[in-house]
Formats: sequence, structure tokens, C-alpha cells
Amino acid sequence: MSLLVDMMANSLDAGYAEATARRAVRGDTGMNKGPAARVLAIVGVALIAMILMVAAMKVHAAAPQAERERHQLVDRIHTDEDEVDALQDTVERLRGELDAVQELSLPKGAQERVKMLGLLAGSEPAEGSGLKVVADDAKEVPNTNGTSDPRAAEAAANGRILDRDLQRLVNGLWKAGAQAIAINGQRLTSLSAIRAAGASILVDNRPLAPPYTILAIGDAKPMQVEFMVGSDGRYLRGLQEYGIRINVGTQKKIKLSPAIGTVLRYATVPGAVPGAAPTSSAAPGGAPGTAAPGTALPSGKSPSPNASQNRNPPPSASAKPTASQIPTPKSSERKDKQ
Repeated sequence: MSLLVDMMANSLDAGYAEATARRAVRGDTGMNKGPAARVLAIVGVALIAMILMVAAMKVHAAAPQAERERHQLVDRIHTDEDEVDALQDTVERLRGELDAVQELSLPKGAQERVKMLGLLAGSEPAEGSGLKVVADDAKEVPNTNGTSDPRAAEAAANGRILDRDLQRLVNGLWKAGAQAIAINGQRLTSLSAIRAAGASILVDNRPLAPPYTILAIGDAKPMQVEFMVGSDGRYLRGLQEYGIRINVGTQKKIKLSPAIGTVLRYATVPGAVPGAAPTSSAAPGGAPGTAAPGTALPSGKSPSPNASQNRNPPPSASAKPTASQIPTPKSSERKDKQ
């Protein structure tokens, strides 16, 4: 206890006190107040002030340059977007001219076959009843802000829609009998791909933002039942456990635009006469010469009243595994999505 009291009463060590007393006796204050010392002090202060001034001038000069470069980049982006829109308008105009020429040059049966092939390939607009699936991130998705906290990263991934989730939903709709599908207005074809680029989801290299609205044309009620009672419906309910918002409902009328940049390709039998019409036009899952029941027809057409029970929908390239091969989402699976 006495040691603590001594430390509080005499905070300065005795040796320092003796040295200070000796310097006071000699008249030595420890500071050189001669002319040379004052000159050095002035020079040092001037150099520091000059360095600070030069640094401030450089920062001030660099700020307008960075702002100009930013504005130039934004202007380039807007210009490129305008060019893309103009080219898209040109594509639509040429597509309309091509359709008009086809209607004049092809016989009636060939026109219907070309429209049906274009519908299945995604190059023709589609219209009919179907399902509407809206998937959105959890209401409060944690923002990691670039931190490396694994718990924050895991929580952010669990509450966010990922590319594999959209792949699973799309493949489930194909399996349930969908004839045409679009995500946020982006029509899917057999060549479509759903990928992730950082935190963004790309569909055919086009970035999409949540909420993700999936429109699927087909026989609405049977398709909804098939989708919800199967493994894909269980996967959907598993996503909801993480706070992801999912809404599934039927739509009496859905219109889907054609896929952008899709070119209708076809194959011919080796040795066949070019331009010769085939003897039958069998649609997938249907009898020769007839469209598959329940198939979505081009805009302005009506689907067959009988729903198809055995049609195998065109597989989507947006997901590599089939829907039945992926287990329901568990904690370990959501962790692997980061």
C-alpha cells in the first residue's frame, strides 16, 4: 500500500528530479536558443508548409480530372446504350420485313410450320395462359460492405436469390409442362444460360435485378400442381425458410416477346431435295401433322383445348443438372453458394 501511495505522491522518478536540479544550477535549459537554431526552426516550418501546399494543390488538380473522366465514361455508356437500342429497333424492323416476305412466298402449311418452329426456338412471340412466379431477396439482406466476416457473408448469401435458384425454378417449370418461359422479360431458349457475375445474375449475358419475375406459358392449373408437389416445390419452400420471398400464381393471359438475337436454324436430311416440304410435321409429344396439345402458339393463336399429358418440354440450357437431381436446399447447400 505504501508503494502505491508513494507513486501517487511522487510521480516523477528521483533520478529525473536530480538531473533537472543540476541543469537548473548550471543554467542549462536543454534548448539551444542561438541564431542558428532559430534559422533551422524557420526553415523546417517553411519546408513542412511547402510540402502541405504542394500536396493540396495536387489533390485539387486531380479532383476535376477524375470528375471529367467519370462524366466521359457515363457519356460513353449512354451512347452505347442508345446504339444498342437503335440496333434492336433495326432488328425488329428487319424481322417484321422477313415475316412479311415469308407470308408471301411460303404456302400456308409451310407458314404454320415455320411459326411453330419459331415458337419452340423462341424467335416468335408467344401468348397464352400460364404461371407467374415472383422471387425476391429477403427483406433485410445483410450488407457485408467488403468485410471478410464469414458469418455476415453466410447470412447475406442465405437471404439472396442466387443463379442456381433461378436455374432450379426454370427447370422445374419446364418439367411441369411450360412451353415458353421468360425472366424479367428475357425470353429463354434452349441456348440460354443463367450465370452469376459477382452479386449479379446474368441471363444470356444480360444483368437482371430483383425481384425476378418468371412467366411460363402452359396449362396453368396442372402445371402449378405438378410444380408445387414435386421436388421443385419442396426446394421453393426451402428457400422461403431463409426469408426469400416467393409468390406463385396463375395468369389467364401472358405475352412473351421473342428472344433477342435468336436465329431460327433447321436441319435437312442428307440427299433430300432443297426446299422440299416434309411429309409430316410432328410437334414434340404430338401426332404427326398436329401441334402438341397445350402448346403455346404464336401471338394471335389459341392453344389446343386438350392439355398434353406426355409432352417433354424443351430443356433449358440455363441449368446443367435436371430438377430431379438436385436435393432440397439445406444449410450446407446455401453455404456453398457464397
